[in-house]
Amino acid sequence: MEVRITSKEMVKPSSEEVYLRRPFSLSLFDQFVPPYYLPLMFFYTKPNGSHLDTVQTLAEIKKSFSKALNQYYPLSGRTIDNRCIGSYDKGVPYVEARVRGCLADCIAQTEQEWMNQLLPTQPFCSIPASTSPQLTIQINVFDCGGIAIVLCFSHKVIDATTASAFMESWAAFNRGSDGEIPNPDMLDIGSRLFPLLESIPQNYLSSIESHWFQEGWRTTRRFVFDDIAISALKFQAKSKRFEYPTRSIALGAFLWKYAMLVSRVASGRSKPSVLTQAVNLRSRLKLRLPQHTVGNLLVYAVSTYNSAERDIELDHLAYLVREAIDICNDQFSRLQSGDMVKFMTDQYNPLIDIAAQGEVDLISCTSWLNTLDGKLVDFGWGEPTSLGVWRSETRYCSFFDTIVLKETGKGKGIEAVITLDAKTMHILEHNSDFLAFASPASGSYPNQSMV
Repeated sequence: MEVRITSKEMVKPSSEEVYLRRPFSLSLFDQFVPPYYLPLMFFYTKPNGSHLDTVQTLAEIKKSFSKALNQYYPLSGRTIDNRCIGSYDKGVPYVEARVRGCLADCIAQTEQEWMNQLLPTQPFCSIPASTSPQLTIQINVFDCGGIAIVLCFSHKVIDATTASAFMESWAAFNRGSDGEIPNPDMLDIGSRLFPLLESIPQNYLSSIESHWFQEGWRTTRRFVFDDIAISALKFQAKSKRFEYPTRSIALGAFLWKYAMLVSRVASGRSKPSVLTQAVNLRSRLKLRLPQHTVGNLLVYAVSTYNSAERDIELDHLAYLVREAIDICNDQFSRLQSGDMVKFMTDQYNPLIDIAAQGEVDLISCTSWLNTLDGKLVDFGWGEPTSLGVWRSETRYCSFFDTIVLKETGKGKGIEAVITLDAKTMHILEHNSDFLAFASPASGSYPNQSMV
């Protein structure tokens, strides 16, 4: 497949009044997040019988994007001294491309190294905060008329919830509907509730980043768990201490278990394992925050398993996962009472201390089950055929081992996108006990994966 770039430009908010806005302050949470890009890909097939004018369609997409930036103006700026976002006239890198081939055929192929060409920038790697855009866009038009809208968003100030809300606004403007934010005064409520620290020791931030990004080759695979497998895992995860495990906790505990088991086989020894889970604050605070609130309004529940026992019980891991979330819930009162520094140090110090010991498996689990909804990202051509994340292999400053959970879009199944080092992944994808519940997704291939 051939991808040919047809245009590159910087798209800015359509209203110049945006440029006069005061700098957008980072929150305490944003300050602690190293800058890197996460990709989101929305694939749209050409509706049957439609006669979309490509030139007009591309012009409308770009115009509606500029309108959406009026609402989400921080996404057009640049980060300043890990304190705020300004220079909204800098704009967003915006790329248009033509792809030779049919969208459906491209997705179905097993050898898809070319898929990297659909991305506007390299994701999952450390980037310079002060010069990097908050967002980059690439619009890919296939010969068949299908379209892939791809955005890479900086996790420095954007979490998955914010990205999803932005896409909904953009799509609404493109449909000719009202994409304006219902309560724009709440856009920066995160930084008002959790104001930034005037000074954070640079060595502390450097330590966090050094453990966040680790050099080395990694491999990504997709696995699908149908509703029967999920029900079975929920049953096995039950215990007297935890009677009603959710599907995300049961599945997260199951994946954590096998990540540990295959790591033991790969390394020949047992190592402590730490699982971190992102917990969205928006619905957990006394003041319910809207989805469009910009910033990293999430905290991390940390679970640790440090046992050399051969058998790792799923119900025990599920309890540890639930316990970590409960601890986060208990800490929210401290967070809302203003003791934010203590909260953040309690969040990160254990991770730094554990990682400093060496020989520790660090795994990040993120659930997008209740966040990204393709049904709301209709640009006027219907719902996206596929929604996902593209993870290409990278050797330098690659993001550490990760698990991302998302809906399959069909039935009640869940898709797990797992990234491990190549040797460990090879063992996992050939483990018969693991495959009794997990089915390799079609289109999985060495070194890269598409959700």
